[in-house]
Amino acid sequence: MARADFQVEEADGGAVLTLSGDWTTTTLGRTGTRLAQALDGRPVSKVDLAELGRFDTAGALALVQGGASRLGKSDWTTRPEAGRIYALVERLERQSAPPPRRQPALTRTLSRIGHGVHDVAAEATLSLAFLGRLIAATGTALKHPGRIRWAAWVSQAERAGLDALPIVMVTNFFIGAVVAFLGVDLLTQFGAGVFAVQLIGVSVLREFAAVITAVLLAGRSASAFAAEVGSMRMNQEIDAMQVMGVNAFQALVIPRLAALLIMLPLLTFAAMIAGLFGGLLVTWSSLNLGPAFFLQRMQDDPMMFQHAMIGLSKAPVFALVVAAIGCRQGMAVAGDVESLGRRVTAAVVQAIFAIIFLDAVFALIYLELNL
Repeated sequence: MARADFQVEEADGGAVLTLSGDWTTTTLGRTGTRLAQALDGRPVSKVDLAELGRFDTAGALALVQGGASRLGKSDWTTRPEAGRIYALVERLERQSAPPPRRQPALTRTLSRIGHGVHDVAAEATLSLAFLGRLIAATGTALKHPGRIRWAAWVSQAERAGLDALPIVMVTNFFIGAVVAFLGVDLLTQFGAGVFAVQLIGVSVLREFAAVITAVLLAGRSASAFAAEVGSMRMNQEIDAMQVMGVNAFQALVIPRLAALLIMLPLLTFAAMIAGLFGGLLVTWSSLNLGPAFFLQRMQDDPMMFQHAMIGLSKAPVFALVVAAIGCRQGMAVAGDVESLGRRVTAAVVQAIFAIIFLDAVFALIYLELNL
């Protein structure tokens, strides 16, 4: 196996190119680059093939890209089979489209911004369409209670509510404990450690219980809803339901929405109890304030009940948002697994963002109402 090589000699009207060795994929190396430098744009008037060995499409492409791109049949009379390979490669190379011109950085940036705005507008349009269908399905369910699938409601309530109770209570227990640690450490420096009870009550009852519970269900239930509905969408089970006359919103969306609407306030109440219990243990161990003192301080503060009602008032709204986003993303799944993964991820991210945003809106509203 001889290495590919060449010689270039000057002649009237152009250069004489002598090829030697095997012009194949395994023997070319950088011969094509050296050929382009040697020809330096000069036309090839004649090709000597007496010492040419094996020849394949890689060798033909090296000749074409190196500058020997206008050779005719007469140049390949001693090696017609190599001439046919060369002619095929040369024609394809000549007819191939030039590489796309790279756009300026500003144009690429504006293009990405435009695509992003278009995607946001399309997502908003589809979300509004989903909301309209959801409202229509809810109205139909209220108008015809006999069509409600109570078994699906109970099943979804168990999976989205009762099964989530341990993780919700454990998480909020530690949240209450952390708030208590920080409050006790900070307030003790000012001789006001006893007010750590009020700090724990306000933070847990008003904010942390509702928000942490909703975020946990956003990661747990919204992703499950998107995956379940999306899998049925991907397997065309929803299309089959429509063919059989079954309303997909009545069968899939309404039970999940109702389950979270019922269970999230109950889970939030359980989270409040767990958070207060975590704070109670910390104040008992750090300040030597017993459970009776903790509960008495909570009972003597007339605002604690109001804080608890404010926290519970957020739960139904969070439930509607989490369930609607999960089912909306599930309904938007296409026919491939990659789309399912993207939609499940989008369901979790959008649900958590919506919870934080709505919590800020609630805070502003209650602040204006002096609550």
